[in-house]
Amino acid sequence: MPTLQIRHLANSLFCTLLLSAPLVHAQEPADEEDKEWREVALQLPEAPKTENLLNFYKSNSQSFAIDTKSLLVASDGTIRYTLVATSEGGAKNISYEGLRCQSYEVKLFAFGRPDGTWSRSRRNQWDTISSTGANKQHSTLFSDYFCEGRTIAGKVNVLLDKLRGKKMSYY
Repeated sequence: MPTLQIRHLANSLFCTLLLSAPLVHAQEPADEEDKEWREVALQLPEAPKTENLLNFYKSNSQSFAIDTKSLLVASDGTIRYTLVATSEGGAKNISYEGLRCQSYEVKLFAFGRPDGTWSRSRRNQWDTISSTGANKQHSTLFSDYFCEGRTIAGKVNVLLDKLRGKKMSYY
């Protein structure tokens, strides 16, 4: 008889644990995706140097390059880089930007000045990437180089390899 009582007690305990398992699971913290995203603090890179520029896209009126020394995969899941846009006439626009694969967004952090310093952007907002119009540089970075679906395509060295190994896109 004592063996039967022990079995009964063990079965009762097992059933109690089995039934309470969903309750314990429901109290666990939310998945990583459910947590509120927080942007890491901005650290501006050095001004780009011509020898570090890697062309990746050409529109009808401009060519676009990434400063390879500025490329960073930040701990917040953003890809940060210096973009140099050069017009057919030779005028250059330099910007330090961030791209979020998870949300298909881009943000302008700062603009480069001729003396090598930065002017921070007044706009502190992430914007949906546009794939229409003359300037498709951000959608090209997203789809051809930096992202695989809604995830980052790899570490910095992988992204640089993709930029170096793929011919420039012409649209």
